[in-house]
Amino acid sequence: MKRILSFLKNEPMLPLALAAAALSFLLTPPSKDLFTAVDWRTLGSLFMMLTVLEGFKKENIFRPVLRLAGRLGTQAGLSLFLVFGVFFTSMFVTNDVSLIIFVPLTVILFRAGGKEKYLLPILAMENIAAVRGSLLTPFGSPQNLFIFGQSGVSAGRFVAFMSPIWGISGVLLVCFVLFLYRKDVKERANVDGESVGGEWDPKRRVLRIAYLILFAAVLTSIVTRTQYWYVFVAVVLAAVLVCDRKLLLKTDWVLLVTFLCFFVFSSNVASNAAVAAFLKNALAGREYAGSIILSQFISNVPAAIVLYPFAENRGALLYGLDSAGLVSLIGSLASVINYRIYVREYPGRGGQFIKVFTLVSLAFFAFVVLPGYFISRALTL
Repeated sequence: MKRILSFLKNEPMLPLALAAAALSFLLTPPSKDLFTAVDWRTLGSLFMMLTVLEGFKKENIFRPVLRLAGRLGTQAGLSLFLVFGVFFTSMFVTNDVSLIIFVPLTVILFRAGGKEKYLLPILAMENIAAVRGSLLTPFGSPQNLFIFGQSGVSAGRFVAFMSPIWGISGVLLVCFVLFLYRKDVKERANVDGESVGGEWDPKRRVLRIAYLILFAAVLTSIVTRTQYWYVFVAVVLAAVLVCDRKLLLKTDWVLLVTFLCFFVFSSNVASNAAVAAFLKNALAGREYAGSIILSQFISNVPAAIVLYPFAENRGALLYGLDSAGLVSLIGSLASVINYRIYVREYPGRGGQFIKVFTLVSLAFFAFVVLPGYFISRALTL
């Protein structure tokens, strides 16, 4: 019992997700429809990415990136490199994947340079970068992809509509990073790229190539949104079982169960007739604020599915959904990934992460909430 309580203490998001899923059955009793309502594609993509990137870490495949980062002399320069690495990659490989790639690299580099005092603020900024960078493209986030598919607008029009707030966010992120290092913008990073990068074992070259191929396959599955995603999951699972089955023990199963619980919760809430009727009456003309508020309870992806049928201004709805992840950890499930990676490296420090994350994110939100509202009202998607 003590081991179970200790585990739950170090994993506070899991019991919260389990409780939310269980309580949601009071709104909607279990049925066979629930199985089809769960976003199995997202869970499968998460499983593939988490597992393959564990292989990357084990085989030191990030060595070139770590060495490149080690050549950036200042802490501010290193932080900008990492934050905007997330900002730009999230546009193409989705916000959750960009965090899975860059957050572990950030932990390694800041730990190696003895700069862990800056780690939490930079992780919060990387989360902002994932949320705000991904909003530019139709496939940068699940809610973007959903609304893009439902609306029928062209990709060019979608990007043009999102570009003003995307540009504002990029400039503001630079300001946030520089403000963090305002006492000494030229503070040295103290990262030795050669030692951090380590060496490659020639005998494990085949494994490195295999993981690179799997990584390319996973990205292909995510970017193309193929309906045969389950084939990719089967291929990744089979390859890992052949190459290194012990790697599956390092996959973050807690994160996968947490996501599953949130999907169950949001599905049950969305399928309740009384809740749907309330939203229909409450949302009209309040898409921007309504999507931000609802996302704090069920996250922005389920909120997009629930609110879209009732939205008169779909542009305001989209802007609100893409701002919701700046308010709280629940606002975007990509934030939960960031949290999970951190607490796996620093057990028992989840509360500190949530505190810093919330303060930095809300400060950023305060700068963009009004521009987002007025731009969404002035432009048409």
